[in-house]
Amino acid sequence: MAMDVIDYKIVGNDMQYVEIELDPQEAAVGEAGTMMYMEDGITMDTVFGDGSDQQKGLFGKLMGAGKRLLSGESLFTTVFVNQGQGKKHVAFAAPYPGHIVPINLPDVGGTLICQKDSFLCAAKGVSLGIAFQRKLGAGFFGGEGFIMQKLDGDGMAFVHAGGTVCQKVLAPGEVLRLDTGCLVAMEATVDFDIEYVGKLKSALFSGEGLFFATLRGPGRVWLQSLPLSRMADRIVSASRFAQGGGGREEGSLLGGLGGLLDGDNN
Repeated sequence: MAMDVIDYKIVGNDMQYVEIELDPQEAAVGEAGTMMYMEDGITMDTVFGDGSDQQKGLFGKLMGAGKRLLSGESLFTTVFVNQGQGKKHVAFAAPYPGHIVPINLPDVGGTLICQKDSFLCAAKGVSLGIAFQRKLGAGFFGGEGFIMQKLDGDGMAFVHAGGTVCQKVLAPGEVLRLDTGCLVAMEATVDFDIEYVGKLKSALFSGEGLFFATLRGPGRVWLQSLPLSRMADRIVSASRFAQGGGGREEGSLLGGLGGLLDGDNN
């Protein structure tokens, strides 16, 4: 399917939204629940899958929806079409504090691999699939990084990064280690694997977990400073503390031992 060529602007600092300008009959597809506003003349239609398989019959629709279900997303996306006269605008808002990253898919070879909860919206025609990590270690220990989304096409796509976004360019063979939740997106040429921390003391007391994500170049990667899972853990921890269920050591190994000693075993 031919891609719609869209114009856009990103508004805001830490709570951003992207406003997309559509010519008559142009369309954009958004993740369910991300639409902020749309001008009169734009029609909204909820479809199975990503909207790129709508001309392929029932089987194509089911396959598109099934891919999204496997990646942890909703079975549906929403397509916004400009049915009016002249240019119209539709905006999509980020779901939590961070930054929106615009990526022109031809600039990354037509394919982008991204975390399953980072996709925000795209030009109509961009295909949303799944990317399984081939490595056994990634499969068992990858967490957020095991099943990722794959965006294919030659149009614009927008992904959301929590906190501050960082782009790095890896040379062939160059290795970068990071927390699995901090990966937002990467080019298809980047190799992804999971690596054991190596020292039991580091695994238990560093607070970083037992495993790193290991990225090997060549290719570009986009990282986020505040993964949603990390922010959610801090909110839960603060909530328990406010209710008298935790202390300053909450979330550490000592916090767990302290809970056993003081009777906080709920």
